[in-house]
Amino acid sequence: MCSTHEHTSQTANEKVEGTTFKVAEMTCGHCAGTIRKAFDQMMPGVGVGIDLDKREVTVAGDAAVAAETIRAAGYEPQTLAH
Repeated sequence: MCSTHEHTSQTANEKVEGTTFKVAEMTCGHCAGTIRKAFDQMMPGVGVGIDLDKREVTVAGDAAVAAETIRAAGYEPQTLAH
C-alpha cells in the first residue's frame, strides 16, 4: 500500500479484455501509476486496464508474466478472471 500519497477514488479506466487481477494494496493514483510503469517496462505495448475503485488490473497478455509484473511493482495480485 502506498503511504506517501493522498488516497482518492480516482479511476484510470481503459477497457481491456484479458486476465483480471485483484490488487488489494492498490489504493491511489500513485499505486496505479507504479503498476502501469512496471507494465511499460516489462511488457511494453500490452493492453492494461486499471480500475482503481475496484482495485483491479486487467491485462491483455500472458497472465503469468502479468502477475510477475504486478509483483515486481511491489503488489500481490490475485487472479479473478481470464
